[in-house]
Parts: sequence; C-alpha cells; structure tokens
Amino acid sequence: MREHILLVDDEADALEELAELLEGEGFQCHCADTVASAMACLSKWPDIALLITDLRMPDESGLRLIQNLRTTPRYATLPIIVMSGHADMNDVIGLLPLQVVDFLPKPIYQERLIEVLNQRFPINKVANA
Repeated sequence: MREHILLVDDEADALEELAELLEGEGFQCHCADTVASAMACLSKWPDIALLITDLRMPDESGLRLIQNLRTTPRYATLPIIVMSGHADMNDVIGLLPLQVVDFLPKPIYQERLIEVLNQRFPINKVANA
C-alpha cells in the first residue's frame, strides 16, 4: 500500500471516481465532502501524506481550507494539489503563495495526476516485486 491521500470535493461522483483511480494505483484514499469533514479526517488520520482538494465548494472554499492549513504548524508543509472546473486567474494567483504542488483543471486529466503523484511518491519496485 502506498501513501495516504485525503480527497476533498463536494461532488460525490467526482470524489468516488478519483478515489477509485488512486486506489487502483495503490494509494490509500480518505474522502471528505466539506472543509469541516476534511479537517476531521486530518485529525483522525495523521499519516495523510497529500491533500487533493476542489477549489470551489458550497460551505467553504478549498482556498480557505489551504489557508487554514498553512497557518497550522502541523500542516504548514502538507503537499496539496488543487483541482477546479471553475477557477479563474485570480484563484490561481491566490494559490501561488500557498505553495501548492499543482493545479489541475476539471475534468481531471488522469495521466497527469498519476504522473505528479508518481514523481512525488516514487513506487518502490523492490518492495512491490
């Protein structure tokens, strides 16, 4: 089993599809549909190695989630990938100082996401042989 990843998206179908894709690559996925449930997941699973979040959600934005995490010492350096189907240039500019790993437009280009994850978390071929 590879790293634990927290997925945050208010769209249940997108969340399920993304989890299936990443679990197929060996990652352990935890899913949250709100910012509040994402924070609860981070508390429950301290070994989460990466967060993938939607930018726009009805309760609180993914941007607000990232800002909160960056001001919390425990999560200040947590790698984060942002995805959105509705982002504009101001959204992207707002992400720059927050040190996100990548920004991916929705629908997600699956091969690009897997490439980013494999670069960050190389597969240990000896352990998987």
